[in-house]
Amino acid sequence: MADAIAEALETGRHLLVQAGTGTGKSLGYLAPALIRLVEHERSRIVVATATLALQRQLATKDIPAALDAVLAVTGKRPRHAILKGRTNYACRLKVSGGVAEEQGSLLGADEVSTGLVASAAPTSVLAAEVLALRTWADDEHRTGGLADRDDAPSHTERAWQQVSIPVRECLGRDRCPLGDTCFVEKSRDVARAADLVVTNHALLAIDAMHGGTALPEHDAVIIDEAHELVARVTGAASAELSPQLIERVGRRALPYLADETALELLECADALRSALDETDPGRVEDPRSAIGQACETVRVAARKAVSGMTGNDGKAEPEQRQAAAAVKEVFDVAERLAAMSEYDVIWVAESERDGRDVRVAPLTVAGLMRSRVFGQRTTVLTSATLKLGGDFDRVAASVGLRLDERDAEPVAVEIVEPDDDDAVDDDADDDDLSGLGVDPGELPQPWHGLDVGSPFDYRRQGILYVARQLPQPGRDGLPDETIAEIAELVWAAGGRTLGLFSSRRAAETAAVRVRKELPKLTVLCQGDAQLTELTQRFVNEESASLFGTLSLWQGVDVPGDTCQLVIIDRIPFPRPDDPLMTARSRAVAEAGGNGFMSVAATHAALLLAQGAGRLIRRTSDRGMVAVLDPRLVTARYGTFLRASMPEMWQTTDREVAIGALRRLTGQS
Repeated sequence: MADAIAEALETGRHLLVQAGTGTGKSLGYLAPALIRLVEHERSRIVVATATLALQRQLATKDIPAALDAVLAVTGKRPRHAILKGRTNYACRLKVSGGVAEEQGSLLGADEVSTGLVASAAPTSVLAAEVLALRTWADDEHRTGGLADRDDAPSHTERAWQQVSIPVRECLGRDRCPLGDTCFVEKSRDVARAADLVVTNHALLAIDAMHGGTALPEHDAVIIDEAHELVARVTGAASAELSPQLIERVGRRALPYLADETALELLECADALRSALDETDPGRVEDPRSAIGQACETVRVAARKAVSGMTGNDGKAEPEQRQAAAAVKEVFDVAERLAAMSEYDVIWVAESERDGRDVRVAPLTVAGLMRSRVFGQRTTVLTSATLKLGGDFDRVAASVGLRLDERDAEPVAVEIVEPDDDDAVDDDADDDDLSGLGVDPGELPQPWHGLDVGSPFDYRRQGILYVARQLPQPGRDGLPDETIAEIAELVWAAGGRTLGLFSSRRAAETAAVRVRKELPKLTVLCQGDAQLTELTQRFVNEESASLFGTLSLWQGVDVPGDTCQLVIIDRIPFPRPDDPLMTARSRAVAEAGGNGFMSVAATHAALLLAQGAGRLIRRTSDRGMVAVLDPRLVTARYGTFLRASMPEMWQTTDREVAIGALRRLTGQS
């Protein structure tokens, strides 16, 4: 892996590397990256991770170890930095009281003080969290540090909103009274001086969408946990609009608008609410529909409000500039929604808490990734799950790499960088690609795929049991036969089970039944407490079981005897009413491809690979993955799905499975 990455950085040919759990993947890409930085002193490499947690692991464990090794071998120690999105840092202006609180949603200083009086009230808990955060962020010893969320006192999401600021509302270093001591700007100064910059997928996407304004100039990108890249980039490129949001923004803008303009902005929230009330959840494609017309109404009203708030020759107070930025964001989203571009998917969604809203997401991110990431610099993608159905083709296509470019020779293309290669401007427009002479989206992008294998012997360490005798899952919850099978398997394993379910309802139904039939075993269920608390109990209580949904499929690492059985209730296809997945599938079919295999089956294969991967986490682990969906062996696409999972010994014989579990746990 290290040799292949070193070659990719040297030749410019993109690389996809599947490196199984336990291979030391992080060090596998850090070693060649750091060596290259030592040999090319003016180079900079960006590592993009899926989550902030992995950023933290790299910063505190993997990178220091790699740097020590590089120093011992070369006598040089490259500099590194962690760079996060703006909302992950405390805002000094907001903490100091220099920003007016958003009406109806945030706590002011008086409310914090009052809330602390009645310690039993929910408001007091929030107030205490806010006070602790403000004290932490305003610590005089922190002025030279980077006050980011990972180092903050324990807090809720709402409390963090009191000390951070949305990206669009930030005044920027030059306009902010405390810009010289801004934690975000300090983090970017550190990143500009670093050789290795560690960021996340979302910030990489923002950098691509806004012409390279979020990250310092760099020569190569290494994308870790790349199986999540498309979803993360899609999330960063998505937006939503609700009546509640328009009303909140309208109230903030009231003091700075003419009465007629302010009234029009507030009234358009009612227009959107009425349209949402008469529109069923699902995709919207007609600009003349009630939703399309309502979004146009919002666009017009927000445009007038933006014009009325920004004509003050830059002399407006911070509160007005931030309110104007919030209105501008409403305008931008409404304009995108009203346009109903063929490259966007728009739909009405509904939640129990906030009611209905209208959302928009890109139909595909392949073009963006191809032109703005692969087309700009050498890129390495790595993950334990990149080969789906036995090859890299589907993952490569999803990020804009073409099959006819695989293993081609790199084409040298000179890209002229700006004079100031450290410039990072949040307010800059997208880069003009015409200056390159060609469209990077049309440049050939040679790439290569490499599977470095796994240190695990899956056929000796694990069994894949497919319950062929069970009924095919329906839409009405778990069949009785399936629930009975779950209880039998958990009994055979003596607990020690991670249950991965397609819905919260299915997980709860199974938990109730297993608790009733096996009262001596502990069955934890997502929703009973905070997930971190449940996971810790699962780790500490060897015979406990943990049932849950999507966050467990990829987010739990429990080596040892704690987890010897992974149950998957059904093949995790996307919901048939998922507007984005349905639109992507239809687009593939209209282009002559197989929409089901390219979208639904690929989605399921990725989750199955990740879910099955929860079982074997070290060379001494033994256990079983039980899939209670017979389609995995009876449907034509089952071969593709099984080829995406770890290569375990397979059986469809229930008695063989039960017997193996009992022997494994010493019960027979």
